[in-house]
Amino acid sequence: MTPVGTEPELADRVLGGWLGRIAGNMLGKPVEQGDLWTRDRIDRYLRQAAALPLTDYLPEPVGESAGLELRPEWRQCVRGRIHGSCRDDDVDYAILGLDLLETHGFAFSTEQVGDLWLLRLPYLQTFTAERAAYRNLSNGLKPPLTATYDNPYQEWIGALIRADIYGWTRPGAPRRAAALARRDAVLSHTGNGVYGAMWAAALVSAAFTAVSVRQAVDEALTVIPASSRLARTVRRVVSLHDTRMTWEDTLTTVAEETAGLGWIHTVPNAAVLTAGLLYGDGDFTRTIALTVRGGLDTDSNGATAGSVAGVLTGADAIPAQWKDPLEDTVRSAVFGFDGVRISELAERTLRLAETAES
Repeated sequence: MTPVGTEPELADRVLGGWLGRIAGNMLGKPVEQGDLWTRDRIDRYLRQAAALPLTDYLPEPVGESAGLELRPEWRQCVRGRIHGSCRDDDVDYAILGLDLLETHGFAFSTEQVGDLWLLRLPYLQTFTAERAAYRNLSNGLKPPLTATYDNPYQEWIGALIRADIYGWTRPGAPRRAAALARRDAVLSHTGNGVYGAMWAAALVSAAFTAVSVRQAVDEALTVIPASSRLARTVRRVVSLHDTRMTWEDTLTTVAEETAGLGWIHTVPNAAVLTAGLLYGDGDFTRTIALTVRGGLDTDSNGATAGSVAGVLTGADAIPAQWKDPLEDTVRSAVFGFDGVRISELAERTLRLAETAES
């Protein structure tokens, strides 16, 4: 494990990861429907509200919607209306992962992940691959059948959104973080779905010690098969960024190359996320703003981008407009955690990070 600095520095980075994940999730939540909220449509909405460049949570609708209807939850997650975080699965799974590690330690099994879902998570708060796996668990199937039986979503983004906790608790150790994420992911995913979780965990872990976003992205690529479509797509975004292509043209190019996979598939979302990180270049606000403006699964991508950027900068450096409306409070569907303090989640995560074997 690479040294990550002093205890106060590690604490600040872990809290930054939690705050960043929640803020990025909240930013993207009102426009989370990638087949409707395209990049062009998101920017049209922002221009209509005079909110470009985007430096705060999304504004509420201005005048006639003209077909730009936000998700029903928008009233709790637009600027001026936020009082604590909204409930969302992108945060629920981070909490579940924390509970998993506190309960079973770093030697947890995939079966124990499934048992915890059944115990702590309501079925109707699961979606796509997770709902298929949950149904399979309740019918008595065991991993890996829980991921493969009657599950057309095996390479979608669900496992990736569950991965941050493994990066936060294995700081500076991306391979170890990826191994934990893989053990979790195979409950519900296969192929690029599993690789996405491994990559995201490694990306978060690497952010604790990387000297730049680019270094974290490069390190994360080493934990997944180089020939996988996920790795090839991430490398493609990196190469386009290296040519100084604009953010817009990079996303247009990669969108054409990943067309047909759908807006919740891991691969095109990883491209949007990678572009947001690289073109954001360590600036927290720019990173999550570009990532959400990139479209597709906006709240999931915003959450992961915010986590990485929050670890890179630390909580103290995250601008107040993102932190203050959260009021140190999380709404959650995870049994026993609704209303928990963000600072408490970070403190519990820090204890795990400090006790992880070196």
